[in-house]
Amino acid sequence: MFRILASVLLLLTAVRPATAQGIASASVSGNSVTATVSLPGNLDADVSLTFENVTGLSLANLGLSAQVTNPFDPALFLRLPFGVIPSAFPVMLRIEPPAAGGLSFSGVARLEIHTHNLNFYAATPLRLYSASLGGPFRDITTQMGSGSYRARGTTGGFSEFLIVADLRPINSVITGKLNRLEDALEAYEGAMPGSVYDDLAARLAAARAHFASGATTAAIHDLNDFIDTVVEHQGTDIPNVWRSARDLDNVAGYLRAGALSLRFSLDLKRDLGL
Repeated sequence: MFRILASVLLLLTAVRPATAQGIASASVSGNSVTATVSLPGNLDADVSLTFENVTGLSLANLGLSAQVTNPFDPALFLRLPFGVIPSAFPVMLRIEPPAAGGLSFSGVARLEIHTHNLNFYAATPLRLYSASLGGPFRDITTQMGSGSYRARGTTGGFSEFLIVADLRPINSVITGKLNRLEDALEAYEGAMPGSVYDDLAARLAAARAHFASGATTAAIHDLNDFIDTVVEHQGTDIPNVWRSARDLDNVAGYLRAGALSLRFSLDLKRDLGL
């Protein structure tokens, strides 16, 4: 009898994370997590999260949940200075690993949200946004696709994600992302050797100059060089680990995520002739 009760308790404990708020099902396979979001109002999505390198990955350690938001909530509105939540998919995905859970990863994590509640078209303003818990939301999109709408983004940390309609001109978006990436690099100047910082700063300056002159393709090449340089030095000269204790800054992950989303916007400007 004791063995039977223990087995039932173990089973209940194992499935609890997969039935977290708004999550109909979830599973872990290697470095990836897949989940199905199901919320009232027929709000559904398929979610996948893939890590480059991860330890301690489990559903319990990930802290995954989803909820319906109020697009007109004043507090949420203040966190979205550049976007509007689409009424067809007002869903907030939250990934908030518990501090004592032991989750740790290096590099970037790649998140994909796929929903039939939204439609994709070439010039769609829909983007994947992210924020630290309670902080301002920022565009982290790196790819978009159809079926009906699919958005991908990279992150060096967590925790809240939304699909947002960003109606700003593409040049304003690019300028904002350039500013944030330069600010992030400057903020972490002390976390890397001076020579590495100078190299990265010069590549960003070149990307800005080329963008300002209308040489979008050249700006993309500069940004690719920036990303390659971060990858070359991550884990040695540039810290690149995030862990649930929140005691480390994943500098390389933050820089790469910012640069990848900036490259997405530059690619969009070039490909659509904007």
